[in-house]
Amino acid sequence: MHRRVWDTVRQRLQHNLLVAAQAGLAATLSWVVAQEVLNNPQPTFAPVAAVGVIAAALGNRFRRAIELIVGVVLGIAIGDLLVILLGTGPLQTGLIVFLAVATAAVLRGSGALLVQAGVTAALVATLTPTAPDLELPRALNALVGALVGLFVVLVLAPLNPLRAVRRAADPALDRFARDMTAAAQALASADAERAEEVLDRMRDADPELDELLEVVSAADEVVRLSPPRWTRRRVVNAYRDGVQHMERAFRNSRGLVRRINTAVRDEEPVPPELPAGVELFGEAVRLLNREFLAAREPVRARERALEAVREAGRAYRQGLGFSGAIVASQLRAVASDLLRATGVSREEARRLVRESAEG
Repeated sequence: MHRRVWDTVRQRLQHNLLVAAQAGLAATLSWVVAQEVLNNPQPTFAPVAAVGVIAAALGNRFRRAIELIVGVVLGIAIGDLLVILLGTGPLQTGLIVFLAVATAAVLRGSGALLVQAGVTAALVATLTPTAPDLELPRALNALVGALVGLFVVLVLAPLNPLRAVRRAADPALDRFARDMTAAAQALASADAERAEEVLDRMRDADPELDELLEVVSAADEVVRLSPPRWTRRRVVNAYRDGVQHMERAFRNSRGLVRRINTAVRDEEPVPPELPAGVELFGEAVRLLNREFLAAREPVRARERALEAVREAGRAYRQGLGFSGAIVASQLRAVASDLLRATGVSREEARRLVRESAEG
């Protein structure tokens, strides 16, 4: 139990260590630039804005940086105006924050903009008694901080896109492949309880899948905007284009496993070719991940997916029950999704799957 907790803590630290380093570096640089270059005596808002950019959602940092700047400027403007009108104190601070957040909401701001406007207004309300007449320096500090934050994440210490994608993709796709193998074994051995366990695991896999989508989005943003990472564009672009189809394949596979469970419980006839096809599809998922990360054309993954379709076609011709026929049909659908993930067009994927099913 303690080992599992430690492993979880270690993994979280590994995943977020770069973000912590980026935040510390950005806070330091933004403070130095605001105080030493711009001669602002109170550079508080610079590191606040810099850290806000670093902490923004992966894959949306540029857009979030704009929102953060707007939120800071809005909070400063409303905070300074209301401090002049209302003065300072606990009740005034609460009212100032309320009005800043409400104004951001009226402007249809996102959660990031709302939070930043409220936080900035609170800082203005609490700092004004000790540092008045700093409206323009505060806005400049916020702008400097946001720009420094972007500079750190895009130039000085950018995310390693392939390492990040590998760290997220390996467990997610390996789990997907293992679940397909386990589902095939449950179908071959007519083990309904095991099929139900596989389905439960797949239902619990959404956080890993969401993390993979987020990391691929972040990697795509880095290779588009970060000059040191431009050489990784081709590999990351392939993953970006393929991951949406793999997400669809994963969600469709849950329906496939659900039907496997039903077929087993109803004691339908199951030719050995049907579980073989499901297992081959799991192998195709594993091969796709390896070939993408090795920057190779995913030829083997395509071949294995089409082998899965051929096995499903043979099983169908031997005779399947109602749920078994649906398993064969869904196997063709998820194989088509995987082919699309490898870069095959919709029409070509349909043609290949149709020919393999008939062959």
